[in-house]
Amino acid sequence: MLVRKWMSKDPFTIKPETTIYEALDVLKEKGFRRLPVVDSDGVVVGIVTDRDLKEAAPSDATSLSIYEVNSLLSKLTVKDIMTSPIVSIGADDVIEEAALIMHEKKISGLPVFDNGKLVGMITITDILAAFVDVFGLQEGYRLTNSESKGEVVIMRYRTN
Repeated sequence: MLVRKWMSKDPFTIKPETTIYEALDVLKEKGFRRLPVVDSDGVVVGIVTDRDLKEAAPSDATSLSIYEVNSLLSKLTVKDIMTSPIVSIGADDVIEEAALIMHEKKISGLPVFDNGKLVGMITITDILAAFVDVFGLQEGYRLTNSESKGEVVIMRYRTN
């Protein structure tokens, strides 16, 4: 299974100069958890996640006034908190490789490139959907190994 089949295509991107407030608004409005950051030449220079943005916000225990907090956050940009360099995968790589990278790096999404161009994002949710599909879980079938015969057995485990 190739990454291109399961990725979200044409990801929404933001510029490094985007403020934290603007990035939070985009995530909330679009329902995303991560955004690739691209420079003026369209080159992906980083990625910012909802977690990065939340960690950049001051604690409720801060002694700053709300005006001071807003003033500071209005000056803080994505460039100041983004993860760079990024970890990515190719559109024609197999989904198992994407899963392994995410597991090893403890990340939940990867930008997907094709011929050097950003073409999508693949997330843990996408990989889970692929595995549900390949194992036939929605159809009520399961692939198992028969240890005694050394073969793959398809078992029906529920009725629809």
